[in-house]
This record gives sequence, C-alpha cells and structure tokens, in this order.
Amino acid sequence: MWRIESARLIAGLARFVRDVGVAEELAQDALVAALERWPESGVPENPGAWLMATAKHRAIDLLRRGRRLEDKHEELGHELEAEREGPDLDAALDDHVGDDLLRLVFISCHPVLSTEARVALTLRLLGGLTTEEIARAFLVPEATVAQRIVRAKRTLAEARVPFEVPRGAEFAARLSSVLQVVYLVFNEGYTATAGDDWMRPALCEDALRLGRILAELVPAEPEVHGLVALMEIQASRSGARVGPSGEPVLLLEQNRAGWDQVLIRRGLAALARAEEVGAALGPYALQAAIAACHARARTAAETDWARIAALYDALAELAPSPVVELNRAVAIAMAFGPAAGLELVDALTAEPSLRGYHLLPSVRGDLLAKLGRLDEARAELERAAALTRNARERDLLLERAAACASTSR
Repeated sequence: MWRIESARLIAGLARFVRDVGVAEELAQDALVAALERWPESGVPENPGAWLMATAKHRAIDLLRRGRRLEDKHEELGHELEAEREGPDLDAALDDHVGDDLLRLVFISCHPVLSTEARVALTLRLLGGLTTEEIARAFLVPEATVAQRIVRAKRTLAEARVPFEVPRGAEFAARLSSVLQVVYLVFNEGYTATAGDDWMRPALCEDALRLGRILAELVPAEPEVHGLVALMEIQASRSGARVGPSGEPVLLLEQNRAGWDQVLIRRGLAALARAEEVGAALGPYALQAAIAACHARARTAAETDWARIAALYDALAELAPSPVVELNRAVAIAMAFGPAAGLELVDALTAEPSLRGYHLLPSVRGDLLAKLGRLDEARAELERAAALTRNARERDLLLERAAACASTSR
C-alpha cells in the first residue's frame, strides 16, 4: 500500500509545507502510525486518504511548534487547521493529486541536482523504494545512496526550489531532465552496467510505471509517449533476453515467441500517440520506431534493416552522439554488409568518449568475424570483455572470442 500511495502522499504534503524533505518525514510518520494501528483496527476502506489525513494532522503539530517561522507557515497552519475540523477522508486525496505529482516529478529531477542524485531521489520519492533497495539495484553502498538523498533534499531546500511546474522554455528543459532520469533507470534495469546479473527487471518496472504516470500527467508531450513506447517494446523482450542459467541471449538469437505481445501492443499504441500529438518524431520516439521495426518482424531475417538504418540517420541528425553513430553502424552493416558497417566503426575508434566503452570493440569484433578476420576479431572481443563490468556480458564476450580462436585454427 505504501508503494502505491507514497508518491501521492509526499506530493500532496509538499504542496503545503514547501519542503520535500519535511514532506517525506511527515509521510513516513503516517506510515509508522499505520503500522501501529492497522493491525488492531484493520486496513481502512480508503488507506491513501487515511495516510494523508494522518500526515496533515502531524503537519499541523509541526507548524504549531514552529510559531517563530515565517508568516507564510502560519497561514499554511491555519489552512491545514481548517481541514482538521472533522476531516473528510474521501477528500483527503483531492483534485490536486495530478498537479502535485507532476510538481514532485519536476522537483526530484531538478537540474540543480547531479544525475546520480536525481535518480536516487526519484526512485525514493516516486518509486517508493528504500535506500537499501536503490543501493542494491545500482550496486553501490547503501551509505552512498543515503548521502545522495540527504544532500539532494538539502540542496533543494537551500536553493529554495519552488514547488511548481516550470513554464515555457524552462518546462521543455526540465522535462528533458525528467525523461533522462526515467530512461537511465530503465536502461540500468534492461542491461545492468555491473554485477552478476544481465538484467534487473524491478528497475525496468519502476521506470515503466514512472513513464506511464508521466504520460497521463502531460498527455500533450510527444516525447513522453515516445519514451513510454520505447520502454514498453524493449521490456517486451525481457523474458527472451536471459537463458536458463541467467546468460544473455542477444536480439537476433532470441525466441520471439517469448516476447510479450501485450507490452508490444501497448508500445505501438504509445508510439502512435506520440505521432498524433507531435509534428515530427523526437529522439525517444525515433528510438521507439526502431524498436517497433524489431517488434513487427516475425523472425530476425524479416527485420527491415534498411528502415532501421534510415531511422538512425534521422536520429543522428537530431541528437548526434558517438553512441548513436555506433548503433547506426550496426544497422548499416545489417542492411548493406559488414564491410560498410566496419568502415563507420573504424572512424569511431579515435573518439575519446568511446575509449572505455566496451561495445565499440564488441561491435568491431563482431564485424571482423563476419568478414573472416578471426584473429583481429578475437583480440577485439577480448578487449571488450576486459572493459565491461558485467560478469554475464564478460562471459559471453569471452565465449565469442574463444569461438573465433577455435575457428581460425
């Protein structure tokens, strides 16, 4: 119940107290009260409203103790006090819920915070995850995550970040930050950067839930629907991406009968929605369109690689980056032959930002192997294995390198 209600609870309280940290503490106080009372009284008919009413009462007590605070706090106390007179539990979660959640999304992803802090705070406030769960998901010490969250709340308070949705150009800039955080969470779940597991499905689920909420809060923003479409379609492959022993199964080798058709249909519907509300596809929607090409192909051989290459051309023009160019090279290789792809990959080897990126030698090794240059391919795959921090991926790369070595003998 806490996972379901916590984000709305914190968002509603933050509207009153204008401090995310204080709002979270009040919400947790209400949780403690529920843990104490519900075993005896039973779970109320409207548990979210009960939690909100209890937290608001504690907010009144907090504001009473702080009479020396600004007049604004005193006015807020009067506003809350009025609600205390015979609290209407059915109205405790009121019409502000959507607005409050959207404000909380924009606050937790505020540019004043580092990317790591935004991710941790978003998962804590909107995902309802504990510090321990976030630390375990990202394979960092719990103390590190706790410190990030504490610093993030302190930074927001010290910067006096207003509890409001930005407007105009600032809205677009902040929305980009929000989408980036959700995308980062999803990607870490979809392909873990480190550790012993190839995937962390719980993070994918958290990101999808956040994306779906966001799509309902800002339905006129095409890139929100584009990101949801991308995540839905990517998540549809989850069951086929891992073998019986937890080993990775690459896209072209997956049993497509194991792809989740419900998620694919949802993803295609979200992509259609992005196309309806936007004049042109943005970066997330373009990536979703690429994912849709795979989803629509009944077999790997039926994949429309020429269209995928064209979509990557558009993506490279709209959001140029070395990683996009690497993915474009793969699509070119699949559509027009490994030599054409290798030429593009070779041009990226001097790119400083890709120097420690394991997928560059991995892709290069794969293309070299297809061209029969097996000794060079083995060396590239071994280099990729040395660069990755994911144990499952390292094993796969070393297996591919060994296959090149045995074939070349």
